[in-house]
Amino acid sequence: MKEFEIAFPIGVTPSPEELRKAAGRALGVKPDKVADLSIIRRSLDARGEILYRYRISAAAQGETLEKYQVDEYRDVSRSEPVIVVGAGPAGMFASLRLLMEGRKPVVLERGKDVHMRKADIAAINRRQIACTESNYCFGEGGAGTFSDGKLFTRSNKRGDIREVLHQLVRFGADPSILVDAHPHIGSDRLPRIVENIRHCIEEYGGEYHFSEKVIDIVQVDDGRRKSWKVICEGGAVYCASSVILATGHSSREIYRLFASKGWPLEAKGFALGVRAEHPQSLINRIQYHGKYQPWMPAAEYSLVEQVEGRGVFSFCMCPGGILVPSCTAPGEVVLNGMSNSQRNSQWANAGIVCSVEPSDVGEYDRYGVLGLMEFQSAVERRMFEFSSSLKAPSQRMLDFCRKKDSAGLPASSYQPGTVNAPLYELLPPFIFERLRVGFAAFDRKMKGYYTNDALLLATESRTSSPVRIPRNPETMSVEGLEGLIPCGEGAGYAGGIVSSAVDGILAALAVSR
Repeated sequence: MKEFEIAFPIGVTPSPEELRKAAGRALGVKPDKVADLSIIRRSLDARGEILYRYRISAAAQGETLEKYQVDEYRDVSRSEPVIVVGAGPAGMFASLRLLMEGRKPVVLERGKDVHMRKADIAAINRRQIACTESNYCFGEGGAGTFSDGKLFTRSNKRGDIREVLHQLVRFGADPSILVDAHPHIGSDRLPRIVENIRHCIEEYGGEYHFSEKVIDIVQVDDGRRKSWKVICEGGAVYCASSVILATGHSSREIYRLFASKGWPLEAKGFALGVRAEHPQSLINRIQYHGKYQPWMPAAEYSLVEQVEGRGVFSFCMCPGGILVPSCTAPGEVVLNGMSNSQRNSQWANAGIVCSVEPSDVGEYDRYGVLGLMEFQSAVERRMFEFSSSLKAPSQRMLDFCRKKDSAGLPASSYQPGTVNAPLYELLPPFIFERLRVGFAAFDRKMKGYYTNDALLLATESRTSSPVRIPRNPETMSVEGLEGLIPCGEGAGYAGGIVSSAVDGILAALAVSR
């Protein structure tokens, strides 16, 4: 058995015969003696000739390749319930793993199902009416459903990502996500996948309850054992011995609930900045060194620089994408990016953000562990106060860095619209200074990136949670609160769809233990 690499021009799909010949050469046997082969990874290489590089695992006769199999689900209709708060990636994959473990997931989601959610999202884009419970962050599938579905996490450090990827394929994702170095599903395909997951969970005996916003969590001790009572805004009460808390990075009410009860919380660094939107044709020209052809994939980029001891980096880059409003309450301007599966918009966008630590915002120390969250909220509100709407305060990139007002703004994909603004004044001074240095440094890595053809829109602030809920590393429960298991981005232990899903799986396994 052996792994090897082989490259083909980007427009060429290798035939099974070509792969078998390459495997024979790698194994030192004739092609007809190759018993099995599998593509492990496919990555785009545009450093010289534009190639796809394939990582292949092959076995000669007498050997076998490992074939990954997802565990089977079990009927849990009569099993002990586990309350799962949140139907985002962590909650969905925790629920699927609970089915495998023979436990009944009872999913409480503050937002609406994925189809009802679409109407509320349309209202945000077209009429600037923000529904606080159903939006780009809240609702079935969580923030990832309508913001791209990038699956960039490839690390197995926290858990086996194969379970996540194979489950997504089972529910309708393209099998290419199993091998692509930068897999992507697309916001046009994710709703169907999310709905298929729900139907599976319900078919095997699990439950979903939408428009159930959790307002209190109470530990109950009847003298024999401790359990949990979860109280929702409409008065519904759910009880179970275990609660998996998978509420996402924007559920500020949960952090405030923990703080009011004196339960453990920690401030956690996050990142804040702007969305940078370039013409996709410009990014294609830079990344493909002028060799781009219309049939090639829209070019991506990833940039990072250290400025004043803090990271300035690109985040959630969306080739051929659009910008969307991701506010979760009135009086905020928050942006995110998304792409459909074809990635065929005329724009490319990415968050360009700066790491923020508690020491950067000492004036918010009065809020204790919630200081970074209050700082995050204050920046979002300031942008709304400037525009008096969901229109994004915006400025051309060079003008921003030179503290010069823009004479006019280029067209943008952001549907609520833009408003010309002095972002160099509206953003906190330390954010502006680090971004200014970072943009100039990025141009040395991507010549042509630093241009007034690029539009900066504020603010990109929901990169991750600014709060962590500490948990026991063995049981995953909050210390002193056995059976209350925080996980995913909202707990401060993940970032993105795959890592959140993996953390949800670990939470379900902790319940089973």
